Amino acid sequence: MAKVSGISFGEFLHDRIFTPLKMDHTLVFEKGKNQVVNRAFGHAKKENGFVETDQSATSATQGDGGIYSNLEDLSKWDDALRNHTLLSEKDFLSAITPAQLPPGAETKLAEDVPDSLRGHASAYGFGWFLNLQDSHPLTWHYGDTMGFKSAILRYTRDNVTAIVLCNRTDLDQGALALKAAQSVLSPL
Repeated sequence: MAKVSGISFGEFLHDRIFTPLKMDHTLVFEKGKNQVVNRAFGHAKKENGFVETDQSATSATQGDGGIYSNLEDLSKWDDALRNHTLLSEKDFLSAITPAQLPPGAETKLAEDVPDSLRGHASAYGFGWFLNLQDSHPLTWHYGDTMGFKSAILRYTRDNVTAIVLCNRTDLDQGALALKAAQSVLSPL
């Protein structure tokens, strides 16, 4: 991205996504260049309570664990996807179109999915797990790194999105997101 645009990855996201969407609490962390104000630190549950297990330099790479945000800003991002203000409907279509994966890739993807989200995907698009044949069609993704877990479940036909951000390793982000979504989805 930097080679094509002529600016760094962080600057590109800031200029093209975060600023236009007024995502004022989202940034690509670059050690020595910026800081994450009011950030959460990761924790793991141990016998006598919790210990800090924050990201390592290798788990916080840009584009993976190095983008810091909050629920309010992620809601703005989701609204932009839903209303096609960030990407046109045509441009976003590749993200929710089942991809032809190389042999063994689907098995590998399924191995890493949290147990609570297994069975909630019949295909994979461009960055999204897909369950489009369900009575409540669903696109979703999750994250898991040292001390942190996240999940975003988008029920586009129902206009419902559940976003869960955890800074504890003992929580199941998928189960929490499913429970939140099911509390507002209308039964069929």
